[in-house]
Amino acid sequence: MLMPTPSQRAPLRRARGLVARAVAFGRGDPAGRYAPTVSATDRSSALEVSPATVQEWTADDPAPQVIDVREAYEREAGHIADSLHIELLTLPAREGKIDRERPVVFYCRVGARSLMAAQAFRAAGFEAYSLDGGLLRWAGEGRPLVPEGGRVADH
Repeated sequence: MLMPTPSQRAPLRRARGLVARAVAFGRGDPAGRYAPTVSATDRSSALEVSPATVQEWTADDPAPQVIDVREAYEREAGHIADSLHIELLTLPAREGKIDRERPVVFYCRVGARSLMAAQAFRAAGFEAYSLDGGLLRWAGEGRPLVPEGGRVADH
């Protein structure tokens, strides 16, 4: 397994801090636990959901909120139609813009950033999920991206 370089570890440390702050601002568990105890039979116990599940859920009424937590240049390259864009580092400040009464699905390039967001929001009382495999898996399964000809941006 390759170890991250110091420059690669810095964003991860910032993201971990974000999760802790997200729990605190979201009226969640201020002790810093990231996932509540949920019954094994409760569908919300799964944090990661497949692209097929997300696509199916978007046909529901009301549809879940699908939120892209990637950086602006990544979003511009391609994204899921009708998704919102809230960069991971600005997520704590924008929590009030997310409807607590509707499920929320976060996504990023491969699923790491969105999983942190889902954990923090789940701990804060939201029904929150992360797109398993991220946008790479979504596009790899042939699901559409916008704008037309959209692609998954490189890091």
